[in-house]
Amino acid sequence: MPDAVLAYIIRRLIGAVILLFVISAVTFAIFFLVPRMAGFTADDLASRYVGKAAGQEQIHQAAVGLGFTDPVYVQYGRFISGIFAGADYNTGPTIEHCPAPCFGYSFLTHNPVWPDLLDRIPTTLSLAIGAAVLWMVFGVSTGVASALKRGSFIDRASMTVALAGVSLPIFFTGLLSLSIFSYGLGIFPGGGSHTMTFTQDPLMWFETLVLPWVTLAFLYAAGYARLTRATMLETMNEDFIRTARAKGLPERTVVVKHGLRSVMTPILTVFGLDLGLLLGGAVLTESTFSIQGIGKYAIDAIVQSDLPKVLGVTLVGSLFIVLANLVVDLLYAVVDPRVRFS
Repeated sequence: MPDAVLAYIIRRLIGAVILLFVISAVTFAIFFLVPRMAGFTADDLASRYVGKAAGQEQIHQAAVGLGFTDPVYVQYGRFISGIFAGADYNTGPTIEHCPAPCFGYSFLTHNPVWPDLLDRIPTTLSLAIGAAVLWMVFGVSTGVASALKRGSFIDRASMTVALAGVSLPIFFTGLLSLSIFSYGLGIFPGGGSHTMTFTQDPLMWFETLVLPWVTLAFLYAAGYARLTRATMLETMNEDFIRTARAKGLPERTVVVKHGLRSVMTPILTVFGLDLGLLLGGAVLTESTFSIQGIGKYAIDAIVQSDLPKVLGVTLVGSLFIVLANLVVDLLYAVVDPRVRFS
């Protein structure tokens, strides 16, 4: 590996660690400092984790045992220490141990957050990566075809479909696809049927994810088609494209090797952000199809006001976004030789 690339990766990794530290501090402050600034006491925070019949003394003991009476910076230090060394939580009758990496401990379910996330990450990965392949293939190819056939029926029809894809919310297209293809025609399984992993039953795994993949990809492919078309139209009028044609290169080579390669740089930038966000939980898609991924886990935690779960999902989602952007930055040099890591 060249020294410039290695130095660049090290710089980005250091920056990623600092960024994740800042995100964790800000997120922790939102959940545990802002309520205090709004007038909530430690007993108020602990009251949601004890029974409704608990008296004030029991609530206060729970607040002390859970560490809510400590200063916020002490609580944050304990949280960061738990990520690397684990943490102990006094739930009253017993002291529960949260092994490293401890991204929080649910005081409602009395379970560490990280094992729950670890069980759901493969499901979210399957959903996000499958949809990403579809929207990249169909979105970029549709945008290129529209740019090359500007003003034609293909251009107008594809951009009309893209406009519909951008405008229609995911919960509408998701419920519509379930109504037609699952409950109407019975072609695909209904919502909540995705329980198999790929190794258990590959065919059932594929069948239960087809509709979520297509629905999610339809939303993103529309945006990628519009972006590709706009960028491609601008690129095909550049001087280096005219030079390539003047040299007598085949039109296929001009479009793919010269035009599309330049277009891929902004597409990769957006792709890194979109994929990183989805890996942190495709909230609407997972809720619409009742897929037990990270997004559905976050929604359930918000409804139950289970703050440690929400905090854990936020940090894991931030980690995915940072890593996705790091990979995209490294791919710039592959797509565009003009990029240097100096």
